[in-house]
Amino acid sequence: MFTKNDIKYRSIITIDCSTEKNIHMRNGELFLVEKQTNKTLTKFPFQKILMIFIIGNATITTPFIDKCKRNGVSVCVVRFNLRPVFYWGDSAEGNYLLRQHQYGFDRNDISIAKFLVKNKILNQQKLLMNIRKKDEQIVESISFLGQSIDSISRVREYESLMGLEGRASKAYFSAYFKDFNWTSRKPRMRQDEINLLLDIGYTLLFNYIETFVRLFGFDVYVGVYHRLWFKRKSLVCDLMEPFRCIIEAQVRKGLNRKQFSFDDFVFNNHSYDLKREKRLEYYKIFYTSLIDYKVDVFKYVQSYYRKFMGRKSVSDYKMFLI
Repeated sequence: MFTKNDIKYRSIITIDCSTEKNIHMRNGELFLVEKQTNKTLTKFPFQKILMIFIIGNATITTPFIDKCKRNGVSVCVVRFNLRPVFYWGDSAEGNYLLRQHQYGFDRNDISIAKFLVKNKILNQQKLLMNIRKKDEQIVESISFLGQSIDSISRVREYESLMGLEGRASKAYFSAYFKDFNWTSRKPRMRQDEINLLLDIGYTLLFNYIETFVRLFGFDVYVGVYHRLWFKRKSLVCDLMEPFRCIIEAQVRKGLNRKQFSFDDFVFNNHSYDLKREKRLEYYKIFYTSLIDYKVDVFKYVQSYYRKFMGRKSVSDYKMFLI
């Protein structure tokens, strides 16, 4: 499994293949070549690569995969919406001890779930605090989120924790998007443009988190907060909670900076959708904001893996703070 030196001296390489590229190896180095012009765009020593994250259309060769295997380099190829197409990571395939621990985890133990919810609300509070002009609603929401954080330690039941998270999120969203005619958060219903933007961003985030979770050999369907449900990758749902703030901050920033425009949406069959010609543009804005945090995501999942495997106290777990 990966060590501190791997993180310190090896890199996570992200390759944007908006135009089709060839990826191959030569003299122990990774070469990225523009397919149409055959021009070499960059090269990188395999010994310094931890993971290669390919977004879009690329051609890879058998010698390239063999070189990755020899150097312990994981490869993940995803679509522009970051949905995984191909994943290869030799180091995680035999990690049966981790999965045994996952399957044996006490489902009535909500200590880690409380930690995840606390981390999420802390980041929601931070985003509100970052708003320069704070009106009464924002100030009250910051205070309410602070009270919610204090209340988490006293929660004993799973349903109570879900209720606390729901109330905190309602107060947060109402304040954070108040300048954009916010009504309510309704996932996957596409009731308005902002809800659709959040759905798009969260989908990208989900797919992004999944690639890192798989890197350590977790069973992605077994979570600690989100319960088992048919075909739901509950652990990915768990570990994306602290990182939702990245998407929410990007949506607000994109609206303020006119990167996102309500004119880019269409309304059909009682729901909103993004115009087809605008989808790649919006995807790139979101995944660029996520890639900025790739090391943070990796270190977070790595720390979670180590603490979970070591059966450490939840007080030892690492938080992500935006």
